[in-house]
Amino acid sequence: MDMLKKSDYYFDLPEELIAQTPVEPRDASRLLYLNRETGALSHWHFRDLTELLKPGDLLVVNDSRVLPARIYGIKEDTGANMEFLLLEQKEQNRWEVMVKPGRRAKVGSRFIFGDGLLKATVLEVVEGGNRLVEFECEENIFTVLDQIGQMPLPPYITHKLEDKERYQTVYSHELGSAAAPTAGLHFTKELMERLEEMGVKIARVTLHVGLGTFRPVKEENILEHKMHSEHYYLPKETADLINETKKNGGRVIAVGTTSCRTLESVATFCGEVREAEGWTNIFIYPSYEFKVLDGLITNFHLPESTLIMLVSAFAGYEHVMNAYRIAVEERYRFFSFGDAMLIL
Repeated sequence: MDMLKKSDYYFDLPEELIAQTPVEPRDASRLLYLNRETGALSHWHFRDLTELLKPGDLLVVNDSRVLPARIYGIKEDTGANMEFLLLEQKEQNRWEVMVKPGRRAKVGSRFIFGDGLLKATVLEVVEGGNRLVEFECEENIFTVLDQIGQMPLPPYITHKLEDKERYQTVYSHELGSAAAPTAGLHFTKELMERLEEMGVKIARVTLHVGLGTFRPVKEENILEHKMHSEHYYLPKETADLINETKKNGGRVIAVGTTSCRTLESVATFCGEVREAEGWTNIFIYPSYEFKVLDGLITNFHLPESTLIMLVSAFAGYEHVMNAYRIAVEERYRFFSFGDAMLIL
């Protein structure tokens, strides 16, 4: 079976299982453990990783930090309300943004945010109706965004986030994502320390998550889906740790589909794991042969998404669809603030 139809990845998800708020503490979320050889499932909590991982294992985390990229302001000449979502930095103060309502953002229009802390001029309308804008501010734009920006939560989260940091991983460092690498949201600093004490190593990569991550697959034949491109960096220390772990018979476990995409992109483009930086639009679906991964920690993904296709490629289509069916039956919480899966 080739599993190349979008509808192969459909499952029925009751709306009340879409997590609207994160659990406290972070590592109290549930963890479904899937053995990818046998398909066997067992139920744990995230803090139980100390029992499920072994000395010599390596966790690879994505240290990208989410930009508070949603800003609210007014049109300079009319005072009409506007919402901008910063998608991608093109040059220092030039960004591609998504604008609501778009009809007010004609070329040359000017906008004011945060009582004048930030101003913007529309330079052009780009593909897909987004705008290229030039921002003006006294300080660094990232400092200003930290003051006036809101977290760009995914569309299926309707509750307001009380604490901005809850949509960041505790190890986030490199600003640039439009969405959190959510598998990492379950880690606490204490859990990471306990894992390191027992001999599990932790290495970092950076992949800036684009909003394309939420773009639905529209084509029934998944091979016609156009993947978005995301910027990644794999440092030398991480490459060395991966190669050393492999040599010593340890397991390389990606925390999240973003870390997975980074590792597999580098191995595919370079033919080996080494320091590398670039853009990737790798699309992983069943029949893909993994070059680096021995394990994956990931949240529960949307039906018919590229992410559930990636997980199916790693753990086997039948195993994954069965695990999702059980997760729904057992009332696991889904998506960004939901529970997690460990696949080994």
